[in-house]
Amino acid sequence: MSALEHLPEIDNGLLRFLTCGSVDDGKSTLIGRLLFDTKTILADTLNAIEKTSAKRGMSAVDLSLLTDGLQAEREQGITIDVAYRYFSTGRRKYIIADAPGHEQYTRNMVTAASTANLAIILIDARKGVLTQTRRHSYLASLVGIPHLVVAVNKMDLVDYDQAVFERIKGEYLEFAAKLGIRDVRFIPISALEGDMIVDRGERLSWYDGPTLLDILENAPAAHTEQAEDFRFPVQFVCRPQESANPELHDYRGFMGRVESGEVAVGDAVTVLPSGASSRVRKIELGGVALPRAIHEQSVTLLLEDEIDISRGDLIVKSAEAREPVKQIEATVCWLSETPLSPARTYLVRHTTREVKAKLAKIDYRLDVNTLEQEATTGLAMNDIARVTLKLAQPIIADRYTENRATGAFIIIDESTNNTVGAGMIG
Repeated sequence: MSALEHLPEIDNGLLRFLTCGSVDDGKSTLIGRLLFDTKTILADTLNAIEKTSAKRGMSAVDLSLLTDGLQAEREQGITIDVAYRYFSTGRRKYIIADAPGHEQYTRNMVTAASTANLAIILIDARKGVLTQTRRHSYLASLVGIPHLVVAVNKMDLVDYDQAVFERIKGEYLEFAAKLGIRDVRFIPISALEGDMIVDRGERLSWYDGPTLLDILENAPAAHTEQAEDFRFPVQFVCRPQESANPELHDYRGFMGRVESGEVAVGDAVTVLPSGASSRVRKIELGGVALPRAIHEQSVTLLLEDEIDISRGDLIVKSAEAREPVKQIEATVCWLSETPLSPARTYLVRHTTREVKAKLAKIDYRLDVNTLEQEATTGLAMNDIARVTLKLAQPIIADRYTENRATGAFIIIDESTNNTVGAGMIG
């Protein structure tokens, strides 16, 4: 009987999580095992990977093919881009991001990790903590992933030896302490054999902790662990003036998504950067009136007063307003093959607001392998650096550690409209 059959039908919310590790640590196989053992693989998909496995001369199904979706990736035998997969159990829904392990794909991992609430760091039991392990752990910490799970994989290749697991755990904890990582859990697994993934198996009896699925099922969802300030970037101003309904002639709704916090009818709000204030008169979702709106709901707000509001403005609770700024200090990951040019003007997109920006200075570039700070005058693809940007118009900048939605931004090349950088304020 599968462990899933014992799970009660409750909803713990959506969990976005990331898997990362060194090359051949078994990331894709781990995700394949999760999908296979939770019975979320469609019959035609299973049939396709069975045929591919047979072509490769394998006696068993190669579960890693479930995430290596591109034919080119399959032929090379490595994951070269972020592969996203979706599945659900009786307790919650999941979005999985399988990040590549190579250093030259640092930008891919940063992109995948930016929305994750948990990261699984895979370690090959035969190899222990490697440079890539340290790099991925740092990047996960950098982008604010609050929960790390260190999964010591391939325990079947070290005879399920507890001493090997304990040695790796001690080595990682020593490194994590230097980095300031606090919330980290450890679990021995065999993705190939399925031990401690969904079912416990019979070969790790010395480990009395939860299975990987148990950890995932009970991990806190985003926005649930601490009170957050209300942040509502305006996407669109709705004024149906052409309507035949006279009640809609004076309708003025502000549409967007609640990025954090919550708001209720009657709450005092302030519009930034103008500083104009009012109260919430009505909240609508799909034409239905709501008493309040919470994080990640896309709603329309109607205010008691006529205020000049446009796309890019930010509606906040009056007691939670902060001063707009025209200069920000941030950690930036450069995503483009074209190096950063200090002489050029770029666009910074922060929530729904776009402003022109120029580089004021680069404090240092970070070596993601040694974590040492290096002096530099420019940035190339995959570089991570501490920079200061000067903005043409003000933005409302929360610290990234306090609010991942309003503490993040992207940098856009005006001439190509390509996204060339991603930044975290604070």
